[in-house]
Amino acid sequence: MDPEEEAVRTIANLMAVSVRTAPKGKGTDTIETKVLYGQELVDLAREMEIVGTRIGFQFFMRDAKNIAVASACVLIGCHGEQHLGLNCGGCGFDTCKEMVEAFGKRKDGSLYKGPVCAIRMADLGIAVGSAVKTAQIHNADNRVFFSAGVAALSLGLLPGCTTAYAIPLSITGKNIFFDR
Repeated sequence: MDPEEEAVRTIANLMAVSVRTAPKGKGTDTIETKVLYGQELVDLAREMEIVGTRIGFQFFMRDAKNIAVASACVLIGCHGEQHLGLNCGGCGFDTCKEMVEAFGKRKDGSLYKGPVCAIRMADLGIAVGSAVKTAQIHNADNRVFFSAGVAALSLGLLPGCTTAYAIPLSITGKNIFFDR
């Protein structure tokens, strides 16, 4: 393993630590993390192309090219149906019980399962931000991809998660995630 490959694995692991230790609503953790390398990246890129073609989102194909050549990809997902019992209404329902009763009943071809707890989605955003911060501190090029998160869920890479994002990593002379 060359130094850059070893470094990207270390950074991905540190990002997973940042995700795990990121603050969570009421101190309960519903976040899942997985790191992909090698053939797993090619498989994810292929699924992005399949999903993108099916739903007509061209940017999935563009993003798939980045995933296929990335050194690693950190997946971060959330069990958004697990509410906190606050009845805050952020999910669009008056009570957490109503949200749970509505969960999974949509039949509209949505890319994510829902409805989901708004606070859990905030937890996911904080976790993604913490992971990106860690990559940045260690000078690893990265970008947050909605498209790759959707494909990861489609492949079942984060079982039980309702929402996911992906953060591919690259250590090259030029950032592959810009000028795309």
